[in-house]
Amino acid sequence: MSDNQNRRQLHQCQIAVRWGDMDAYGHVNNALYMRYLEEARVQLLAALGASVDGNGIDPVVINVGCTFLRPIIYPATVNINIFVGEIGRSSFMTWYELSTTDEPDLICSEGYSKVVWMDHKTGRSVPLPDSIREKIS
Repeated sequence: MSDNQNRRQLHQCQIAVRWGDMDAYGHVNNALYMRYLEEARVQLLAALGASVDGNGIDPVVINVGCTFLRPIIYPATVNINIFVGEIGRSSFMTWYELSTTDEPDLICSEGYSKVVWMDHKTGRSVPLPDSIREKIS
């Protein structure tokens, strides 16, 4: 995972794999990993006290990616560890490590996203709220 020296774990969550998450190859479909990252990110933002209603100044994702290291197969519960890396004027990087509760030390996937605070009326980025910056620094 990049940015190892500057990251700090802020949140952890678990997500149960559903039978319908699997694909014809017998493992969780790659598209579902983005949903898992999204759910973890929304939980983190809620824990930070961020608004996500889209009606004012809210966080948006401008970049996201995922590397698949080993398959996740139903039934399973996914552990997602969320880290914060580089913090900018209006944004911060989030990093994710996904494993299963059965084998928590074996990383199945690594992901990242860049979250930017945006004024939805102007469509422009705005500085991170002080309350958020304090919690992630």
